Amino acid sequence: MSKNVTVPALPESVADATVLTWHKKPGDPVRQDENLVDLETDKVVLEVPSTVDGVLGQVSAAEGDTVVAGDLLCVIESGKSTATAAPEKPSAQAAAGADEPVLTPAVRRLIKEMNLDPNKIKGTGKDGRILKTDVTAYLDSLDADTGQEKGAVATVLQESDITQTVMVGERPEQRVPMTRLRARIAERLLEAQQNAAILTTFNEVNLQAVNELRERYKEKFEKEHEVRLGFMSFFIKAAVEALKTFPLVNASVDGKDIVYHGYYDIGIAVGSPRGLVVPILRDADQLGFAELEKAVREFGRKASDGSLSYEDLTGGTFTISNGGVYGSMLSTPILNPPQSAILGMHNIQQRPVVVNGEIVIRPMMYLALSYDHRIIDGREAVSFLVTIKNMLEDPTRLLLQI
Repeated sequence: MSKNVTVPALPESVADATVLTWHKKPGDPVRQDENLVDLETDKVVLEVPSTVDGVLGQVSAAEGDTVVAGDLLCVIESGKSTATAAPEKPSAQAAAGADEPVLTPAVRRLIKEMNLDPNKIKGTGKDGRILKTDVTAYLDSLDADTGQEKGAVATVLQESDITQTVMVGERPEQRVPMTRLRARIAERLLEAQQNAAILTTFNEVNLQAVNELRERYKEKFEKEHEVRLGFMSFFIKAAVEALKTFPLVNASVDGKDIVYHGYYDIGIAVGSPRGLVVPILRDADQLGFAELEKAVREFGRKASDGSLSYEDLTGGTFTISNGGVYGSMLSTPILNPPQSAILGMHNIQQRPVVVNGEIVIRPMMYLALSYDHRIIDGREAVSFLVTIKNMLEDPTRLLLQI
Protein backbone atom coordinates (compact mmCIF):
# COMPACT_ATOMS: atom_id res chain seq x y z
CA MET A 1 0.00 0.00 0.00
CA SER A 2 1.34 3.44 -0.95
CA LYS A 3 1.20 6.25 1.59
CA ASN A 4 1.69 9.84 0.45
CA VAL A 5 3.73 12.19 2.64
CA THR A 6 2.84 15.83 2.08
CA VAL A 7 3.97 19.21 3.37
CA PRO A 8 2.15 19.82 6.67
CA ALA A 9 -0.05 22.83 7.25
CA LEU A 10 1.97 26.03 7.67
CA PRO A 11 0.99 29.03 9.82
CA GLU A 12 -0.82 31.90 8.12
CA SER A 13 2.32 34.06 8.23
CA VAL A 14 4.40 31.40 6.42
CA ALA A 15 3.65 31.08 2.70
CA ASP A 16 6.06 28.34 1.72
CA ALA A 17 9.08 26.30 2.77
CA THR A 18 12.35 25.07 1.27
CA VAL A 19 13.33 21.40 1.23
CA LEU A 20 16.51 21.52 3.31
CA THR A 21 17.78 17.96 3.82
CA TRP A 22 16.56 14.47 2.95
CA HIS A 23 17.64 11.89 5.54
CA LYS A 24 16.48 8.92 3.46
CA LYS A 25 16.76 7.97 -0.19
CA PRO A 26 14.50 5.78 -2.35
CA GLY A 27 14.75 2.15 -1.28
CA ASP A 28 15.72 2.92 2.31
CA PRO A 29 13.63 1.33 5.07
CA VAL A 30 11.80 3.81 7.29
CA ARG A 31 10.09 3.50 10.64
CA GLN A 32 6.96 5.25 11.84
CA ASP A 33 7.76 8.68 13.37
CA GLU A 34 11.29 8.60 11.92
CA ASN A 35 12.30 11.95 10.41
CA LEU A 36 12.35 11.84 6.61
CA VAL A 37 13.12 15.41 5.59
CA ASP A 38 13.76 18.87 7.05
CA LEU A 39 11.81 21.82 5.69
CA GLU A 40 13.22 25.30 6.30
CA THR A 41 10.86 28.27 6.69
CA ASP A 42 11.64 31.87 7.54
CA LYS A 43 11.13 31.04 11.23
CA VAL A 44 12.04 27.46 12.08
CA VAL A 45 13.25 24.17 10.61
CA LEU A 46 10.35 21.71 10.46
CA GLU A 47 10.85 17.94 10.64
CA VAL A 48 8.50 15.76 8.58
CA PRO A 49 8.24 12.22 10.02
CA SER A 50 7.01 9.05 8.41
CA THR A 51 3.47 8.05 9.40
CA VAL A 52 4.00 4.32 8.76
CA ASP A 53 6.66 1.61 8.65
CA GLY A 54 7.81 0.73 5.16
CA VAL A 55 10.21 1.62 2.38
CA LEU A 56 10.76 5.06 0.86
CA GLY A 57 9.57 5.09 -2.72
CA GLN A 58 9.26 8.06 -5.06
CA VAL A 59 10.67 11.40 -3.88
CA SER A 60 8.79 14.30 -5.46
CA ALA A 61 10.65 17.30 -3.99
CA ALA A 62 14.42 17.62 -4.19
CA GLU A 63 16.66 19.52 -1.79
CA GLY A 64 16.39 23.23 -2.55
CA ASP A 65 12.85 23.03 -3.98
CA THR A 66 10.21 25.44 -2.70
CA VAL A 67 7.02 23.75 -1.50
CA VAL A 68 3.71 24.84 0.00
CA ALA A 69 1.27 23.13 2.35
CA GLY A 70 -0.24 20.01 0.81
CA ASP A 71 2.49 19.47 -1.81
CA LEU A 72 3.63 15.88 -2.24
CA LEU A 73 7.05 15.20 -0.73
CA CYS A 74 7.37 11.45 -1.19
CA VAL A 75 5.59 8.11 -1.23
CA ILE A 76 6.12 5.33 1.31
CA GLU A 77 5.40 1.73 0.33
CA SER A 78 3.94 0.60 3.63
CA GLY A 79 3.21 -2.94 2.48
CA LYS A 80 6.81 -3.73 1.62
CA SER A 81 9.18 -5.43 4.01
CA THR A 82 12.58 -3.93 4.56
CA ALA A 83 13.98 -7.18 3.20
CA THR A 84 12.54 -6.34 -0.24
CA ALA A 85 14.13 -2.91 -0.31
CA ALA A 86 16.42 -2.05 -3.17
CA PRO A 87 19.94 -3.40 -2.61
CA GLU A 88 21.43 -0.01 -1.94
CA LYS A 89 23.94 0.93 0.69
CA PRO A 90 21.93 1.58 3.88
CA SER A 91 21.83 5.08 5.24
CA ALA A 92 24.00 6.00 8.20
CA GLN A 93 20.94 6.33 10.42
CA ALA A 94 19.59 2.90 9.46
CA ALA A 95 23.00 1.29 9.95
CA ALA A 96 23.50 2.88 13.34
CA GLY A 97 20.04 1.92 14.54
CA ALA A 98 19.40 2.66 18.17
CA ASP A 99 22.99 3.93 18.61
CA GLU A 100 22.49 6.78 16.13
CA PRO A 101 23.13 10.13 17.88
CA VAL A 102 20.06 12.27 18.48
CA LEU A 103 20.36 15.37 16.26
CA THR A 104 18.19 18.45 15.91
CA PRO A 105 17.74 19.95 12.43
CA ALA A 106 20.06 22.88 13.18
CA VAL A 107 22.82 20.66 14.57
CA ARG A 108 22.34 18.14 11.77
CA ARG A 109 22.87 20.87 9.21
CA LEU A 110 25.92 22.20 11.06
CA ILE A 111 27.45 18.73 11.15
CA LYS A 112 26.75 18.34 7.44
CA GLU A 113 28.35 21.71 6.64
CA MET A 114 31.42 20.83 8.73
CA ASN A 115 31.60 17.35 7.14
CA LEU A 116 31.77 15.69 10.58
CA ASP A 117 30.89 12.21 11.81
CA PRO A 118 28.16 12.62 14.48
CA ASN A 119 29.09 9.26 16.00
CA LYS A 120 32.36 10.80 17.17
CA ILE A 121 30.65 13.69 18.97
CA LYS A 122 29.53 13.21 22.56
CA GLY A 123 26.06 14.68 23.18
CA THR A 124 25.47 16.40 26.50
CA GLY A 125 21.80 17.26 25.94
CA LYS A 126 18.76 15.37 27.15
CA ASP A 127 18.73 11.70 26.03
CA GLY A 128 22.17 12.13 24.47
CA ARG A 129 21.06 14.96 22.17
CA ILE A 130 24.00 16.68 20.47
CA LEU A 131 23.98 20.44 21.05
CA LYS A 132 25.80 23.17 19.12
CA THR A 133 28.18 23.53 22.07
CA ASP A 134 29.04 19.83 21.71
CA VAL A 135 30.00 20.38 18.06
CA THR A 136 32.12 23.39 19.05
CA ALA A 137 33.85 21.38 21.78
CA TYR A 138 34.55 18.58 19.30
CA LEU A 139 36.06 21.04 16.82
CA ASP A 140 38.20 22.49 19.61
CA SER A 141 39.46 19.01 20.44
CA LEU A 142 40.35 18.44 16.79
CA ASP A 143 42.26 21.71 16.77
CA ALA A 144 44.18 20.69 19.88
CA ASP A 145 45.03 17.27 18.45
CA THR A 146 46.13 18.40 14.99
CA GLY A 147 47.42 21.89 15.75
CA GLN A 148 45.32 23.40 12.95
CA GLU A 149 43.63 26.77 13.26
CA LYS A 150 39.98 26.78 14.26
CA GLY A 151 38.98 28.67 11.16
CA ALA A 152 40.28 25.88 8.94
CA VAL A 153 37.51 23.57 10.14
CA ALA A 154 34.82 26.15 10.75
CA THR A 155 34.86 27.42 7.16
CA VAL A 156 34.13 24.06 5.48
CA LEU A 157 31.11 24.39 3.20
CA GLN A 158 29.11 21.91 1.18
CA GLU A 159 29.48 22.31 -2.58
CA SER A 160 25.70 22.51 -2.85
CA ASP A 161 25.73 25.63 -0.65
CA ILE A 162 28.28 27.47 -2.83
CA THR A 163 26.81 28.91 -6.00
CA GLN A 164 29.93 30.63 -7.23
CA THR A 165 33.64 30.73 -6.36
CA VAL A 166 35.72 33.63 -7.62
CA MET A 167 39.51 33.71 -7.52
CA VAL A 168 41.09 37.15 -7.35
CA GLY A 169 44.76 36.28 -7.48
CA GLU A 170 45.28 34.20 -4.35
CA ARG A 171 42.24 35.68 -2.58
CA PRO A 172 39.20 33.42 -3.07
CA GLU A 173 35.63 34.56 -2.57
CA GLN A 174 32.67 32.24 -2.12
CA ARG A 175 29.05 33.11 -2.79
CA VAL A 176 26.61 31.34 -0.44
CA PRO A 177 22.82 31.82 -0.51
CA MET A 178 21.13 33.22 2.59
CA THR A 179 19.17 30.80 4.72
CA ARG A 180 15.43 31.37 4.82
CA LEU A 181 15.74 32.72 8.37
CA ARG A 182 18.56 35.13 7.48
CA ALA A 183 16.63 36.39 4.45
CA ARG A 184 13.55 36.94 6.61
CA ILE A 185 15.59 38.78 9.24
CA ALA A 186 16.97 41.08 6.53
CA GLU A 187 13.48 41.66 5.16
CA ARG A 188 11.96 42.50 8.54
CA LEU A 189 14.79 44.82 9.57
CA LEU A 190 14.52 46.73 6.30
CA GLU A 191 10.74 46.83 6.71
CA ALA A 192 11.11 48.30 10.20
CA GLN A 193 13.48 51.01 8.97
CA GLN A 194 11.26 51.96 6.05
CA ASN A 195 7.81 51.81 7.68
CA ALA A 196 8.39 53.26 11.15
CA ALA A 197 9.75 56.56 12.47
CA ILE A 198 12.36 55.03 14.77
CA LEU A 199 13.99 57.09 17.49
CA THR A 200 16.10 55.90 20.43
CA THR A 201 16.37 57.31 23.94
CA PHE A 202 19.06 56.30 26.43
CA ASN A 203 19.53 56.13 30.18
CA GLU A 204 21.67 54.24 32.67
CA VAL A 205 20.73 52.14 35.66
CA ASN A 206 22.55 51.39 38.89
CA LEU A 207 22.16 47.65 39.50
CA GLN A 208 23.64 47.65 43.01
CA ALA A 209 20.28 46.91 44.67
CA VAL A 210 19.52 44.08 42.22
CA ASN A 211 22.98 42.62 42.78
CA GLU A 212 22.56 42.71 46.55
CA LEU A 213 19.13 41.08 46.30
CA ARG A 214 20.45 38.34 44.04
CA GLU A 215 23.46 37.75 46.28
CA ARG A 216 21.29 37.53 49.38
CA TYR A 217 18.80 35.01 48.00
CA LYS A 218 20.52 33.26 45.09
CA GLU A 219 21.31 29.99 46.92
CA LYS A 220 17.88 29.65 48.50
CA PHE A 221 16.18 30.67 45.25
CA GLU A 222 18.09 28.08 43.21
CA LYS A 223 17.49 25.37 45.79
CA GLU A 224 13.78 26.14 45.95
CA HIS A 225 13.09 26.62 42.24
CA GLU A 226 15.94 24.69 40.56
CA VAL A 227 16.88 27.67 38.42
CA ARG A 228 19.41 30.46 38.82
CA LEU A 229 18.18 33.95 39.69
CA GLY A 230 19.47 36.06 36.81
CA PHE A 231 18.97 39.63 35.67
CA MET A 232 16.43 38.99 32.92
CA SER A 233 13.51 38.31 35.26
CA PHE A 234 14.05 41.71 36.91
CA PHE A 235 14.07 43.47 33.55
CA ILE A 236 10.97 41.64 32.35
CA LYS A 237 9.12 42.49 35.56
CA ALA A 238 10.18 46.14 35.34
CA ALA A 239 9.22 46.34 31.65
CA VAL A 240 5.76 44.88 32.29
CA GLU A 241 5.05 47.41 35.06
CA ALA A 242 6.24 50.24 32.82
CA LEU A 243 4.04 48.97 29.97
CA LYS A 244 1.03 49.06 32.29
CA THR A 245 1.80 52.70 33.07
CA PHE A 246 2.43 53.64 29.43
CA PRO A 247 0.07 51.48 27.31
CA LEU A 248 1.09 53.22 24.06
CA VAL A 249 4.48 51.50 24.29
CA ASN A 250 2.62 48.16 24.31
CA ALA A 251 0.48 49.16 21.31
CA SER A 252 0.98 48.73 17.57
CA VAL A 253 0.01 50.54 14.37
CA ASP A 254 -2.44 48.93 11.96
CA GLY A 255 -3.00 51.23 9.00
CA LYS A 256 -4.49 54.40 10.49
CA ASP A 257 -5.50 52.66 13.71
CA ILE A 258 -3.66 52.21 17.00
CA VAL A 259 -4.19 48.76 18.50
CA TYR A 260 -3.90 48.72 22.30
CA HIS A 261 -3.02 45.30 23.67
CA GLY A 262 -4.52 44.33 27.01
CA TYR A 263 -1.94 41.60 27.53
CA TYR A 264 1.85 41.52 27.85
CA ASP A 265 3.57 39.08 25.52
CA ILE A 266 7.28 39.85 25.79
CA GLY A 267 9.71 38.84 23.05
CA ILE A 268 13.16 37.77 24.24
CA ALA A 269 15.79 38.19 21.50
CA VAL A 270 18.05 35.12 21.45
CA GLY A 271 21.00 34.22 19.24
CA SER A 272 20.80 30.84 17.51
CA PRO A 273 22.99 28.90 15.05
CA ARG A 274 20.68 30.10 12.24
CA GLY A 275 20.51 33.74 13.32
CA LEU A 276 18.58 35.98 15.69
CA VAL A 277 15.21 34.67 16.86
CA VAL A 278 12.64 36.23 19.19
CA PRO A 279 10.60 33.65 21.12
CA ILE A 280 7.56 35.05 22.91
CA LEU A 281 6.97 34.92 26.65
CA ARG A 282 3.17 35.01 26.80
CA ASP A 283 1.24 36.68 29.64
CA ALA A 284 4.49 37.71 31.30
CA ASP A 285 2.56 39.79 33.85
CA GLN A 286 1.14 36.57 35.32
CA LEU A 287 4.50 34.86 35.87
CA GLY A 288 6.74 34.93 38.93
CA PHE A 289 10.50 35.37 38.97
CA ALA A 290 11.20 31.62 38.90
CA GLU A 291 8.76 31.02 36.05
CA LEU A 292 10.36 33.83 34.04
CA GLU A 293 13.88 32.51 34.61
CA LYS A 294 12.85 28.97 33.62
CA ALA A 295 11.12 30.22 30.48
CA VAL A 296 14.13 32.30 29.40
CA ARG A 297 16.48 29.36 30.04
CA GLU A 298 14.23 27.08 27.99
CA PHE A 299 14.18 29.59 25.13
CA GLY A 300 17.97 29.59 25.12
CA ARG A 301 18.09 25.80 25.01
CA LYS A 302 15.55 25.58 22.21
CA ALA A 303 17.32 28.26 20.19
CA SER A 304 20.64 26.44 20.59
CA ASP A 305 19.36 23.05 19.42
CA GLY A 306 16.91 24.39 16.82
CA SER A 307 13.71 23.14 18.45
CA LEU A 308 11.76 26.42 18.68
CA SER A 309 8.23 26.00 17.31
CA TYR A 310 6.04 28.35 15.28
CA GLU A 311 4.04 29.06 18.42
CA ASP A 312 7.20 30.09 20.27
CA LEU A 313 7.98 32.73 17.63
CA THR A 314 4.52 34.10 16.85
CA GLY A 315 3.09 37.34 18.23
CA GLY A 316 4.56 39.59 20.88
CA THR A 317 3.76 43.14 22.01
CA PHE A 318 7.21 44.30 23.23
CA THR A 319 10.76 42.98 22.92
CA ILE A 320 13.84 42.91 25.16
CA SER A 321 17.28 42.43 23.59
CA ASN A 322 20.37 41.81 25.71
CA GLY A 323 23.46 42.75 23.73
CA GLY A 324 25.40 42.81 26.97
CA VAL A 325 25.94 39.05 26.83
CA TYR A 326 28.18 39.71 23.80
CA GLY A 327 29.95 42.64 25.44
CA SER A 328 27.96 45.48 23.85
CA MET A 329 28.28 48.77 25.73
CA LEU A 330 25.68 50.78 23.80
CA SER A 331 23.47 50.21 20.76
CA THR A 332 20.26 51.33 19.07
CA PRO A 333 18.04 48.23 18.77
CA ILE A 334 15.71 47.97 15.77
CA LEU A 335 11.96 47.46 16.20
CA ASN A 336 10.46 44.01 15.76
CA PRO A 337 7.39 44.80 13.56
CA PRO A 338 4.55 45.31 14.21
CA GLN A 339 5.68 46.17 17.74
CA SER A 340 6.26 49.82 18.57
CA ALA A 341 9.18 49.60 20.99
CA ILE A 342 12.17 47.49 22.01
CA LEU A 343 14.37 47.67 25.10
CA GLY A 344 18.12 47.17 24.70
CA MET A 345 20.19 45.90 27.64
CA HIS A 346 23.97 46.23 27.62
CA ASN A 347 27.11 45.18 29.42
CA ILE A 348 27.37 45.78 33.17
CA GLN A 349 30.51 47.66 34.16
CA GLN A 350 31.85 48.90 37.47
CA ARG A 351 31.99 52.70 37.07
CA PRO A 352 32.38 55.69 39.39
CA VAL A 353 29.07 57.46 40.09
CA VAL A 354 27.87 60.04 42.58
CA VAL A 355 25.55 58.67 45.29
CA ASN A 356 24.39 60.97 48.12
CA GLY A 357 27.13 63.45 47.26
CA GLU A 358 29.95 60.89 47.30
CA ILE A 359 31.83 59.20 44.46
CA VAL A 360 31.40 55.44 44.69
CA ILE A 361 31.90 52.43 42.39
CA ARG A 362 28.67 50.81 41.21
CA PRO A 363 27.60 48.19 38.62
CA MET A 364 26.16 50.36 35.86
CA MET A 365 24.32 49.44 32.66
CA TYR A 366 23.30 51.65 29.74
CA LEU A 367 19.70 51.15 28.61
CA ALA A 368 18.29 52.00 25.17
CA LEU A 369 14.66 52.24 24.12
CA SER A 370 13.95 52.39 20.40
CA TYR A 371 10.37 53.39 19.65
CA ASP A 372 7.99 54.29 16.83
CA HIS A 373 7.61 58.07 16.98
CA ARG A 374 4.38 57.85 14.94
CA ILE A 375 2.46 56.92 18.08
CA ILE A 376 4.93 57.31 20.96
CA ASP A 377 6.10 60.81 21.83
CA GLY A 378 9.46 61.54 23.39
CA ARG A 379 7.86 62.28 26.75
CA GLU A 380 6.27 58.83 26.98
CA ALA A 381 9.43 57.10 25.77
CA VAL A 382 11.72 58.89 28.23
CA SER A 383 9.26 58.43 31.10
CA PHE A 384 8.90 54.73 30.26
CA LEU A 385 12.66 54.22 30.42
CA VAL A 386 12.95 56.22 33.64
CA THR A 387 10.22 54.01 35.15
CA ILE A 388 12.27 50.90 34.36
CA LYS A 389 15.37 52.55 35.82
CA ASN A 390 13.56 53.50 39.06
CA MET A 391 12.16 50.01 39.54
CA LEU A 392 15.52 48.33 39.04
CA GLU A 393 17.28 50.73 41.37
CA ASP A 394 14.64 49.98 44.03
CA PRO A 395 13.45 46.41 43.26
CA THR A 396 10.94 46.42 46.14
CA ARG A 397 8.77 48.46 43.76
CA LEU A 398 8.43 45.32 41.63
CA LEU A 399 6.92 43.42 44.54
CA LEU A 400 4.65 46.28 45.61
CA GLN A 401 3.86 47.25 41.98
CA ILE A 402 4.38 50.96 42.67
